Amino acid sequence: MKQLILIFVCVFSIQLQAQTNQELISHYEAYYKQMKNQGDVQGVINALTHLNILTPNQARQDTLAMIYMSEGKYVQALNTIGIDHKVDDSDIAVEVKAVSLKSLNEFERSAIHFEELYKRNPEVSVAYELAEVYLQTQKLPEAMKYTEIGLSKSQDNMGKTFYETQQPYQVPIKAAFMYLKALIKFNENKAANIDMAVDILDEALKIAPNFNLAQLSKNALLQQKQQPPKQN
Repeated sequence: MKQLILIFVCVFSIQLQAQTNQELISHYEAYYKQMKNQGDVQGVINALTHLNILTPNQARQDTLAMIYMSEGKYVQALNTIGIDHKVDDSDIAVEVKAVSLKSLNEFERSAIHFEELYKRNPEVSVAYELAEVYLQTQKLPEAMKYTEIGLSKSQDNMGKTFYETQQPYQVPIKAAFMYLKALIKFNENKAANIDMAVDILDEALKIAPNFNLAQLSKNALLQQKQQPPKQN
């Protein structure tokens, strides 16, 4: 009799726990929808976090990481999905890893994920990211490779936004690639290639006269050219 009662209690406890979990899932699903409708990002993050604990789901976890990334919380994004390259990663996961690592100045690691992203979806915008991270790591042949790819695929309706000024601005992506090309040429030979880099920047400025970063780079190069060479 005692054994029968014990079995009954165990079964009842399991059923009660399952019912409680399902109620919690339903609650947080409703909470997620409401927070999404209200545009409450932190509420959405809280809801997805609770749902991932109750019912682990990779797609939901990738979505959570993407939200963290879009909010500039790159460390949290990477803590959510990790930093390692995985062949079965979703496109969202690959993008989150690439962008977050780049934003944290982990350029070599980010290049791995941008390469994977480009294999899956060879867009001009990804080519720009690859050219930029390879320039940052002084892998100049790779940087030039993706710059030339970007220049060949650039179209008039494609733009690139820059944020170094108080007010973000956009330039044609072709001008952005020319800016990168100028920097690559300069880094190939900082003594001999100043004029070449300035000429390329002038071409970029003809396309986009509002290209503040290109103008700043041109001014810096011209100033460097005017400085007397250092004596040994």
